[in-house]
Amino acid sequence: PLPQGERGESPHPQPLSQGERGERPYPQPLSQGERGGVGDEGEELAFQLHLPAFAGALVSAALAFLTFGGGDFTPLNLTLWGVAILLTVRAFSPLSLFRLEWLRGVIRRLQKPEWQVRITRWTVLLFLIALVLLFFRFYRLAEVPPEMVSDHAEKLLDVAEVLEGKWHIFYPRNTGREAFQMFLTAAMAKLFGTGLSFLSLKLGTALAGLLTLIYLYLLGKEIANRRVGLFAVTLAGVSYWLNVITRVGLRFSLYPLFVAPTLYYLIRALRRPNARDFILCGLFLGLGLHGYSPFRLVPFVVVAAVGLALIHRATPAQRRAMLIGLMIVAVVSLIVFLPLLRYALQNPEMFFYRGLTRLSDLEKPLDRPALQIFFNNLWRALIMFFWNNGSVWVVSIPGRPALSVVSAALFFIGGLLVLVRYLRRFAWQDLFLLVSIPLLLLPSVLSLAFPDENPILNRTSGAIIPVFLLAALGIEALIRPFEAAFQRGWRRSLGWLLAFCLLGLSIAQDYDLIFRQYYTQYAQSAWNTSQMGKIIQQFASTIGTPDTAWVIAYPYWVDTRLVGMNAGFPLKDYAIWPDQLELTLAYEGPKLFIVKPEDAAGLEALQRLYPWGSWQEQRSPWEGKNFYLYFVPPATTRIPGEANP
Repeated sequence: PLPQGERGESPHPQPLSQGERGERPYPQPLSQGERGGVGDEGEELAFQLHLPAFAGALVSAALAFLTFGGGDFTPLNLTLWGVAILLTVRAFSPLSLFRLEWLRGVIRRLQKPEWQVRITRWTVLLFLIALVLLFFRFYRLAEVPPEMVSDHAEKLLDVAEVLEGKWHIFYPRNTGREAFQMFLTAAMAKLFGTGLSFLSLKLGTALAGLLTLIYLYLLGKEIANRRVGLFAVTLAGVSYWLNVITRVGLRFSLYPLFVAPTLYYLIRALRRPNARDFILCGLFLGLGLHGYSPFRLVPFVVVAAVGLALIHRATPAQRRAMLIGLMIVAVVSLIVFLPLLRYALQNPEMFFYRGLTRLSDLEKPLDRPALQIFFNNLWRALIMFFWNNGSVWVVSIPGRPALSVVSAALFFIGGLLVLVRYLRRFAWQDLFLLVSIPLLLLPSVLSLAFPDENPILNRTSGAIIPVFLLAALGIEALIRPFEAAFQRGWRRSLGWLLAFCLLGLSIAQDYDLIFRQYYTQYAQSAWNTSQMGKIIQQFASTIGTPDTAWVIAYPYWVDTRLVGMNAGFPLKDYAIWPDQLELTLAYEGPKLFIVKPEDAAGLEALQRLYPWGSWQEQRSPWEGKNFYLYFVPPATTRIPGEANP
């Protein structure tokens, strides 16, 4: 049984003891000025639609919709879109809801002649945890993982278009991608001077991971207390799962990034309905749809949350408040989604192509009945946390669980306790925490045509949020008995000692998973294009030029675009096929060719065209990754048939 203060729907938690202050199971009651909604306190949502602003929003949205028809962002349609968003916000709320009171408070403190800094044990703990999380986010970021794959090449080519001023709403390359990461990476490249590189991609996704943790902490505080928020952030922040998807530099981290604030503002709004939280939920819901395509299922998660809250509410006023709130979320998110909505209506085959190839037989026939594949996929996804997270080496260590041993055990404990609590208290938040996990796993589960792609850590990454909240509730449940049994003295701290030991074990295991196991298997699986790029860069900056080096193409070998990107020439593809080698005779000066050892045709063609050239084997620290360098000195370059000097 959980203590009185933990009961899911208790409007008046029991008073906390001195040692527990600040560890409330629910947030402090709102002040009179903050109230205005139906929720745990029972007030009714004071809702007034500002008709002039709403009319202006509709006009601006209609004009923006028309001007988005070209498929690009322009100063005109961006202005119209921005006006539509601002007027929509104004239509649903008084402007006073968004006054920056916190900023005025900061300014007042800065103007004081003397500053007082209060350092508590909680402050020190937060600081230490923040250092650990920053370490896991940025330690060896350039090296782990070490190599790019073809998806990275596609993204960097899209980013290059952004930097050239081609601001597309949807980038059609490689079956199509939303634009958010392209603009984020372009900003990183400009801000940090990292250019079109793997590091630019990683910086953007690593920062996305940090923002995710901030909202995960707030969500933990909202559903329980600040301790749960801290435990959730720590377990998620060091986890192999979140670190892998943020370090790989692809769009995957945008899924949990927008799930966290969407759920945070939604749960706040449903517990104490107010216009501001519903609006912010809609803003993040709309933005998330510009990020990573699995997020397209999150609107169904929002509807599920509202539905559960409606079922568990008693009064018509409460239901009315939540239905109005759902309407606000829908309208705001639709306005934010507007550019992609126009693109989807104009180009449905491109916008939905990637998802339909996984869901239907568009690309590959289903090998079994769809319902049978679905339930099999669902089962495999639900046990991925402690069994098998899939076989895609780019985003996972194939064949191992998605969670560490500690996190998996705590997740099981937390899930079981929340289920028992729901059966006893019937709190909709508890049921939603449990239901949200399979819903957020659906982007992976619905891979019916390619069931071998399920489970996969990137398409399931939205579930990171509820999974680690349950794990944090598991730690909290282990601490509570010590505090209940010992009112004071050192034995009361045994619960915290146990929590720190569990966190320490989780940190140690996740560190090994990320920086040793994942790094090693990734390096063994990916082609060493960075090594080739570095050699070409050295050649071009000394005796050769960027145009007198080539990689002889070979099936299922390196992506030659990545060689150019690693060499510092991101728009140059260094591929040349053996039957095209005669074209290189037109170039003067030293020449360098990179050849796969198994490419007998390529080596034969080089020796025929440049018999005076020399070759050497370039070794790699990873098995099967060696390659040949064939160097042609300038003084002996001759067209076949000419006499050698």
